[in-house]
Amino acid sequence: MTRSTELFHQAQAIIPGGVNSPVRAFKGVGGDPIFFKQGKGAYLVDVDNNEYIDYVGSWGPLILGHCHPAVIEAVNKVLHSGMSFGAPTELEIQLAEKITSLIPSIEKVRMVNSGTEATMTAIRLARGVTKKNKFIKFNGCYHGHSDSLLVKAGSGLLTLGIPSTPGIPQSVTEHTLTANFNNLEQTAQLFEKFPDDIAAVILEPVAGNMGFVLPEPEFLNGLRQLCDQHNALLIFDEVMTGFRVGLTGAQGVFGITPDITTLGKVIGGGMPVGALGGKAEIMSFLAPEGPVYQAGTLSGNPLAMAAGLATLSEIEKPGFFDRLIETTQSLTQALASVAETLNIPFFTASLGGMFGFCFTEKKRIADYADVAASDEVLFKKFYHGMLDKGIYFAPSMYEAGFVSSAHGEHEVAKTQMAAEEVLSQLKK
Repeated sequence: MTRSTELFHQAQAIIPGGVNSPVRAFKGVGGDPIFFKQGKGAYLVDVDNNEYIDYVGSWGPLILGHCHPAVIEAVNKVLHSGMSFGAPTELEIQLAEKITSLIPSIEKVRMVNSGTEATMTAIRLARGVTKKNKFIKFNGCYHGHSDSLLVKAGSGLLTLGIPSTPGIPQSVTEHTLTANFNNLEQTAQLFEKFPDDIAAVILEPVAGNMGFVLPEPEFLNGLRQLCDQHNALLIFDEVMTGFRVGLTGAQGVFGITPDITTLGKVIGGGMPVGALGGKAEIMSFLAPEGPVYQAGTLSGNPLAMAAGLATLSEIEKPGFFDRLIETTQSLTQALASVAETLNIPFFTASLGGMFGFCFTEKKRIADYADVAASDEVLFKKFYHGMLDKGIYFAPSMYEAGFVSSAHGEHEVAKTQMAAEEVLSQLKK
C-alpha cells in the first residue's frame, strides 16, 4: 500500500470523503487520490517520492509554476511583518492599482477571500444596483458553491453527477434562470419571459468547469447587447481566466466590456484570494460607501496581496504570454498528433495558459452536452496511464488544464512520449 493510500484512508475517518474539496477525491477517474508534499517549477512530488509534470497548477493560480523565487521572496518578507491585521495595508492598494491598470473595465476593486465569495457578492451587488431579482447562468458554468449559484453547475457537481444539491431551498433558487452555454437564443427567450426582473447575466467567458469550452464568435457580443437592451448587468466570472488567458483576461482577448468582473487564483499567486471589480458607479454601491453589504475578516490578507502583486509583476513583463501561449499550443498539438497517428477520436483546444481535451469525434465543442457525450471510459484509462508515467492532469473530464511559464519543450516532449505509450497500449 502506498503512503498516499494510507493517508487517504486516515483522512476518510476525520474529513468528509477524505478531502476538503470534492474533485480531489478522484471520483471522476476512479482510484485513490495522490497526496503531495512538494512542488518546484513545473513539477510535483508526492508523499511516495514520485515526481510528476503538473498540468493542474493548483487549479490555475500557479502561472509561474511552483515556488517561483519572486513570489516566495515577497511572501517571506510579509510573513515576518505579520500574517493578518484585520485592518488596511498598503499592499491592498498596490494590488488594486495593478489590477485596475491592467483591466480597463475595472475602476474599483473589492478584495475577498475566494472565488465563491467574489461571485456571490457580484450577484448581490447586481441585484442591489438594478433592484431586480433574477439572474441568468449557464449550464455547466461553475461560480462557486453559494446557494443561488449552485444550479446546473459544473466542476465537481458534474464529476459527481449531482445536478444540484440538498440543503438549498427551492425558494432560494427560484430566481436563478439557466440556459445552455453558447446558446444566445435561449438567453434571449429568458429576457422575453422576464423582461423587467433580470438583474444580471453571469458566465465564465471561457468555460473551464465543464471541460474547456470556448465561446462562439457572436455569443459574448450578443450577451452584451441583451444586457444593454434590458438594463441588466453583464458579469464575467474570470476567477479562472483572469490573467490566465491573457494579460487583460478573456474580456481583453474577445474585446467585450463586462459591468462586473470576478477574479481569483492568479491574483493570489497560490494564496487564498478573490476579488470583484467594475465601474466606479457600480462598485460604489458596496458598503461602506453604499447600501450593499459585504465583509470579511481576512479580506485583503497581506500574504495573499504580496503573492498576487509579485505574480502580476512577473506576468506583465514583455513576451511572457507569447511564450506561455507557445508552450500551451505545443502541448495540445503534441497530444492531438499522437491521437491522429493512432486514429483515436480526439478534440483539444487552448487559450493563453489554459487547455482542455476529450476523446470525441466532434470537431467543435460548444457546451456541456458535447463534453458529456465524449468517451469518459477512455479518458479514465488515459488519465491513469499518464499518471503512472508521471504526468498529472486534472482528475476529471470536466476540468480545464493549466500550463505555467516553468513548463517548456522538455516537459511537452516528455508528455508526448508518455501519451504515445499510453494510447498505443490502450489501442491494442
